[in-house]
Amino acid sequence: MNKTLHDLIRPISHGRYADAGLLLLRFGPGFTMAYAHGWGKLMHFGEYSADFYNFLGLGGAFSLALTVTAELFCSILIVIGLGTRLASIPLIITMMVIVFDLKADKPLNEFETPLLFMMIFVVLLITGAGKYSLDYKFFSKTDPI
Repeated sequence: MNKTLHDLIRPISHGRYADAGLLLLRFGPGFTMAYAHGWGKLMHFGEYSADFYNFLGLGGAFSLALTVTAELFCSILIVIGLGTRLASIPLIITMMVIVFDLKADKPLNEFETPLLFMMIFVVLLITGAGKYSLDYKFFSKTDPI
């Protein structure tokens, strides 16, 4: 069986209830991440950039810009289900930096939220957005009869 790249990443339906679950899984955490985390960082970019965590020596402002891109813009893409698998990757990386670098020596209760977000975004990376998404509307292909 010879599969193309499109066949491996194309959106699929998982069944009505599973697709509804994926919609809720995208909307709840995606909206929460965008509104509660990304939007605030964007609105206070100037004051946060000076003291923001300097990941890999990229500078506070650049690290903050990467974080805002993930937490705000990629989260919005996940909410609407557009490029869901690709949009989940920057969010997974951002949460991994928090969990495994920034908070690595802290007790679990200090990094459980980013850990849960990370797991949700990994699930969306694996499953895709489901039927109730723009990915499905624009990129699914139906087999000819």
